[in-house]
Amino acid sequence: MSRTTDLRTASRPAATHEIPLLVLGAGADHRAERGVSCTGELPAASDPALVRRAVRARSELGDRAFVLGHHYQRDEVIRFADVTGDSFKLARDAAARPAAEFVIFCGVHFMAESADILTAPSQRVILPDLAAGCSMADMATFSQVEECWETLEDLGIAGEVIPVTYMNSSADIKAFTGRHGGTVCTSSNARRALTWALGKGTRVLFLPDQHLGRNTAVLDLGLDLTDCVVWDPHRPGGGLEPSALRGATMILWRGHCSVHGRFTAQNVAQVRAAVPGVNVIVHPECAHDVVLAADQIGSTEKIIEVIAAAPAGSAWAVGTELNLVQRLANAHPDKTVVFLDKTVCYCSTMNRIDLPHLVWALESLASGQVVNQITVQEQIARQARAALDQMLALP
Repeated sequence: MSRTTDLRTASRPAATHEIPLLVLGAGADHRAERGVSCTGELPAASDPALVRRAVRARSELGDRAFVLGHHYQRDEVIRFADVTGDSFKLARDAAARPAAEFVIFCGVHFMAESADILTAPSQRVILPDLAAGCSMADMATFSQVEECWETLEDLGIAGEVIPVTYMNSSADIKAFTGRHGGTVCTSSNARRALTWALGKGTRVLFLPDQHLGRNTAVLDLGLDLTDCVVWDPHRPGGGLEPSALRGATMILWRGHCSVHGRFTAQNVAQVRAAVPGVNVIVHPECAHDVVLAADQIGSTEKIIEVIAAAPAGSAWAVGTELNLVQRLANAHPDKTVVFLDKTVCYCSTMNRIDLPHLVWALESLASGQVVNQITVQEQIARQARAALDQMLALP
């Protein structure tokens, strides 16, 4: 599990304490990981001995370590996080703590890459399980995006296209965006990013989540669905005629979130029938018809804020990752908070960061052994940083 380059594949060295880890994902290549569906309950709580070991190792590391916990992590991991938040907030929090020698990112690989880009060279970013990838980020590879751009160049329209990539993308894709004068966006500032991009060019190549791009373009910017086309990287020419590309305002990459992409408009209708007076709030990574059927749309942070500010006695059906929905329900017992679709599982890759992996990483670092360090190559980091800085400069 050692990690000193950007290949993320290595054998697992022996740690001071042996912890039984899940076979699934051990030493895996994150580029082969894809989101999967599952049924059943979350595995039983970890052995209490692991909690004691986590407490001890965390205490030994003290201020040398800063633990970041993404909202979609399970509770047994969140309890050891110094801060919680979405991916970009966490990366910025890490950058604001330059004294921390180790930044332990309990999230997925693209988040750890962003943290490495934004933190000081002296800081080392650690991902407790290298198999914690992101199916959406993996849907847009560097070679695929380069091929798409070459097609746009051949059509003579690349000079009019501004690339915008969602934060949920690899460092390679962020670097591509920075190199071509584009920007990064989050689910909360996508409107500003697209407004800026369309003020600079006539078309946007939006990566890698088609749903966030479509929802923002149509619902926030007032574009028509016919202004959007979907580039399929697995088909010649993206599966599009040259005339379609020339006539499009939004060229959407054919990518999606394996969790949010499973919600349907039927789920919304079913929950309205089951829970009288329910308010439906969904993430903008959901499909367009789901967003249209909901009462509110919001980023992870907005969902948290809306539920917290809602009046006692109100009922909410939430279309986002189940760990967060359960946490919201537990935090607001005066309200009814339910999952939009109970058949959708937890984010399978995010949940690979479990307590055994976290304990292994903490104990290894406490014993002087650096494991699973995420390092983005200098040139890629510089170009990706340009795209991230452009996002921070958005009007």
